[in-house]
Amino acid sequence: MTAVDLRGAVVLLGGFPALAGVDLSVERGDIVLVRGPNGAGKSTLLHLCAGLLRLSKGNGDVLGCDLGADRAAVRRRVGLLGHDTALYGELSAAENLQVWARASRVGETDVPGALERLGLPPRLRDVPTDRLSAGQRRRVALAAIVVRRPELWLLDEPHAGLDSSGRQIVDSIVEAAAAAGAAVVLASHESGPAGDLATRTVTMAGGALSEGMAQ
Repeated sequence: MTAVDLRGAVVLLGGFPALAGVDLSVERGDIVLVRGPNGAGKSTLLHLCAGLLRLSKGNGDVLGCDLGADRAAVRRRVGLLGHDTALYGELSAAENLQVWARASRVGETDVPGALERLGLPPRLRDVPTDRLSAGQRRRVALAAIVVRRPELWLLDEPHAGLDSSGRQIVDSIVEAAAAAGAAVVLASHESGPAGDLATRTVTMAGGALSEGMAQ
């Protein structure tokens, strides 16, 4: 089943075409790597698929929702990890996950397990997140996605700020999500470990996509 179907998608930011007629199809169970340099449009693509940006031209369907008609419906079913972790700094890791669980209308019972799965030590789970290291905050942000159990995972530079153990954890979580039927889109400026995960690679430059070499 198709999770993402973009046809001639254009997104204008300040009058500039950050996406310039993108065609992209992602099936459930796919792990697609969008590779390209900084400024190529990768983050814009993820934000469009998350329902956070308006489609200026073209057609877009995400999880059966028309991006031109009901972006709000998409947001509840998607997990986005951007450069900003979207955490409340004054709240602890556990409290942040509880907030996200409530917002996504899922139970809070999975919060401890998600933090354990991401390898955040128990002694840090009640510490305000603005006192955690960048790598620790990244783990909390990923745990928030695990708690939400989204149908579409959108991960921007998923290995950024993580040590080798953290990268291995992310890889196992991504593979498990895809095996369970979720679709995953990774964005990275290099192939590296993300390329090893991907079932398909596309290349982005100047807001346009082209197919890369299959993994």
